[in-house]
Amino acid sequence: MGDLISTHLDEGKREVITARTGELMGDFGRLYEQQYAVALFNQMRYDIEGGGGPQPQLLHRKVPLKNKSIFSGALFQYLEENKKWRNRFLFIPDSYNINYYENEQAYDRGLHPKGTINCAGYRVLTSMEEYLELLNTSLPGVKAKVGSSPFLKCATQFPLILWHPYARHYYFCVVAEKEQQKWNAVFQDCVRHTNNGLPEECKVQTPAFTDAVRLYRQAHGHYGTWDMMCGTPPQILANLVMETLLPEMRDLITPKLKGKMHERQRNWMLISDAVYGLVQSQAQAQYEAVVQSCEAGRPPLETTIRTDMDQIITSKEHVTSKIRALVLPKAEKLLKVSIQPYISSILEALMEPTSRGFFEVRDLFFRELVDMSKNLLNDGNKEKLGEHMEKISMLAFHPVKMQSCYEKVETLSLEGLQQRFDVSSPSVFVQRAQILMREQMDDAVYTFEQLLHQSLESQEGEDLCKTIQRCQDRVIKKFDYDSSTVRKKFFREALLQIFIPYMLKQLSPTCSAELPRFQELIFEDFSRFILVENIFEEVVLHTVMKDIMMAVKEAAVQRRHNLYRDSIVLTNSDPNLHLLGENPPIDWAEEYGGGQEEEEEDLENAGDPEAQKRRRMKQVVSMIQLEGTASVLPNESCLDVPAVDNIPEEVTEVRSDASLSQKSEKHVPNGTKEDVNRNAVEEKPPTNGNTLKEEESTTEKSLQDTESKSAIDCAIQEIENKVQEGEHELRTPKTAESSSSKEETAAEEVDSAPNCQERAQLNQAVTNKDTPSSTQDKPLDSPVTEVEVMTASDQQENHIKASTQDSHMEKPIFSSQHDDSGFQSPTNEEAGEEHQTGKEECNDSETGEDTGKGESAHMDHQ
Repeated sequence: MGDLISTHLDEGKREVITARTGELMGDFGRLYEQQYAVALFNQMRYDIEGGGGPQPQLLHRKVPLKNKSIFSGALFQYLEENKKWRNRFLFIPDSYNINYYENEQAYDRGLHPKGTINCAGYRVLTSMEEYLELLNTSLPGVKAKVGSSPFLKCATQFPLILWHPYARHYYFCVVAEKEQQKWNAVFQDCVRHTNNGLPEECKVQTPAFTDAVRLYRQAHGHYGTWDMMCGTPPQILANLVMETLLPEMRDLITPKLKGKMHERQRNWMLISDAVYGLVQSQAQAQYEAVVQSCEAGRPPLETTIRTDMDQIITSKEHVTSKIRALVLPKAEKLLKVSIQPYISSILEALMEPTSRGFFEVRDLFFRELVDMSKNLLNDGNKEKLGEHMEKISMLAFHPVKMQSCYEKVETLSLEGLQQRFDVSSPSVFVQRAQILMREQMDDAVYTFEQLLHQSLESQEGEDLCKTIQRCQDRVIKKFDYDSSTVRKKFFREALLQIFIPYMLKQLSPTCSAELPRFQELIFEDFSRFILVENIFEEVVLHTVMKDIMMAVKEAAVQRRHNLYRDSIVLTNSDPNLHLLGENPPIDWAEEYGGGQEEEEEDLENAGDPEAQKRRRMKQVVSMIQLEGTASVLPNESCLDVPAVDNIPEEVTEVRSDASLSQKSEKHVPNGTKEDVNRNAVEEKPPTNGNTLKEEESTTEKSLQDTESKSAIDCAIQEIENKVQEGEHELRTPKTAESSSSKEETAAEEVDSAPNCQERAQLNQAVTNKDTPSSTQDKPLDSPVTEVEVMTASDQQENHIKASTQDSHMEKPIFSSQHDDSGFQSPTNEEAGEEHQTGKEECNDSETGEDTGKGESAHMDHQ
């Protein structure tokens, strides 16, 4: 891969990348410095004048994921280096970056991860068809031939692919559909969180950055929403550079790519990732320099604003009136013709799925509390309460449980309006609504925690379920009001994001040329805080804002989708509740009986602070455990799957999953493969111990060979004499039976359990095989038991001496002669089939052995 990058990204192309990045960052830096002063003035003015509007009724958690991790588990990952699938252990901390390790033991030891994935800008795909369709768009001029195979073939039927238009793609797969759904929910939550990378608490830097990016795109003719406005500021700037740089690099590099179509697509993806990495590193360095320069000049700007605040406001209002007189007639005409007819329909398209999502959040919160109350009815102690509250406290950040809420919003569609109003896709609004839903859920849970904790401290004698019910009803009412407020704000912002870019695009050609003359009306001392471009956009915004407010207010008056009017509660109606928000976070496990185990774990890891931190870090989502299997994926195992050619269609080699093995066994004829697999499983554990047993037997043989030889010869001679006295036609079956008995002895040694009692029984059985009158190791239901007992009484006097001498000698001899097949002789198999038809294979072998012994003993008796 290194040769590929160095070949196609030579020094000349790297200089082109640096030049394009420098040009964009230069233009962006000038816009950012201008917008930084304007954002600082707006923030200081807001702090002085304050803002109106309703106050939230629910409490807000300051640090929601303190000492928490989101998820960890094992799955398979495709590696580009060796083109094979390997088992990897993934750990997702509160930053929502995906860290993958060699195995779980590597994470437990505190080793560095093999890699880290920042999911900003990625899409989660669950089918190879969808991925190949997106991959074909990476090289527009290249088309795949019919029947051509891709460079990647998934090892299972349940892939999970992280796709990015510029960065590297990541390939994962699991062995069951249930796993795929849970991992998909976790990955979607990682993407959703990392896309929201601009911190809202930065009241100056964040508005300055977003306005600078928007003005830069508008200067290049790009209006409307932008899907790649996601991640941290360096990532967004890198996406901005790649919009124009990637087509240029594609034209330079694509003609030089060799190989088949999919191989060229794969190589281009690796080259694009390398280019994206270079651009992002350069953009980050230059952006940090711009921010440091603006922060260094902030104190004198604040001094000027505090001194001349009134004069700045007066000057801005004067210029605004002049620009409004120019823009308002044109804006109202455009609004009447092209905007007003679509406001109600777009608002309804936004309200329907968003409101269903918030209702699902309310129902999920209600169901969790009802389930907790039911569980506490039988065992209503506070220790159980602590266990349940530990789970409920992180309900908002549980991606699997919240997935049902998120799916309600994903049905949002603006079909038919995207081209008219330059809306690239509704994903921007969907992800914003999902983030608001998660925040509302966490606010409701946090408020319930504080109310319940306060009630438990003050009213210890009251019934626990009644206390939970009272707190629950109180939180639900506050949630309904806050949900209405949040949704109405979201609807207004979404409509503005749809209409404002369209109006600016229509009005800019006629108004932009006249705006510079209004700059002369601004004093030079105030020119950094008053920009005519910003005033022009504010005038257009206020023009359409009136109609949007009226439409949302009308929906609230009609109580559509359970919206409330803002006039119901304008101020904080529960000041005592907000005092609880200043309390420290509640550790339910520590206060209600769960802290003792954590203290013991801390004592065990007293010398390792990192181990203590990992122990204390509780996981929001429990480990994925499939029903009927011991584990999802064995972390110490690894699956090697060839890249393209040698992958079987039916994946039966993944032995860690019981569902796949059962599925593959369904295609086997009756009773054949299941019996073989079952016997293989039963024979596998003793085999490891028998290897050592065979080595010990070989050693004993070398030491005792001289002593045992004479005794064995004596016993064999006696047996031969007995056989010669019988009929001549029975001599051949007798010889076959004697040889088969030796093979059966070897098979018994392989299958025996490594304990003293069974080993003694095995030695006795081996001794008695040379003495056909033995009664050891016979099944109780054998049809020849009586005959064998009679034979044993008749032959006891003749063979007791030989049996005593050879009881501990013949095991090493026979163990050295046996083979590893573990199967019985054909003669014994036929005898076993006569007596044990229809039984399992292991029972057949035992019955055949006993039948053969009975016949041999009967012949000796005759």
